[in-house]
Amino acid sequence: MEGQRSTIRPVATLLVLTNLPDRPSAEALASELVAARLAACVNVLAPCQSTYRWRGALETTSEVPLLIKTRSERYAALETAIRKRHPYELPEIIALPVTAGLPAYLAWVATETRDPDDLEDAPQ
Repeated sequence: MEGQRSTIRPVATLLVLTNLPDRPSAEALASELVAARLAACVNVLAPCQSTYRWRGALETTSEVPLLIKTRSERYAALETAIRKRHPYELPEIIALPVTAGLPAYLAWVATETRDPDDLEDAPQ
C-alpha cells in the first residue's frame, strides 16, 4: 500500500480447515464464526468425498469443507466454538499458518477478528 500505512500491526494469520456433513450445518457454522469475530471470512466449498478409517472400518462419506481465515491469537476460541457446534465426535480441525499474503487482506483479517472486548476501546 504505497503512500498508505496500515494502522494494524502485522499479526499471525491462520487458515483453518474443517468439514461438515451437509451444507446447512456448514453455512450455520460459517455464519456463527464470522458473527462472533472468530473468523474474518469462511468459504463454504462444494461437497467432496472423504475416505478415511474410523474405528477399524473404511468409511466414505460426502462432506462440505470450510476454509476459515483468522488470526492465530483467536485460534483457541475458534477451536472451542467449532468443537461445541460440530456434529462429529472427532471433527477435523487443522490450522495452517499463512506465511505470505496481500498485506491489505491480512490487515483486514486482523481487523475483523479482533476480540469483541477490544472493540469497545477502539476509535470509531
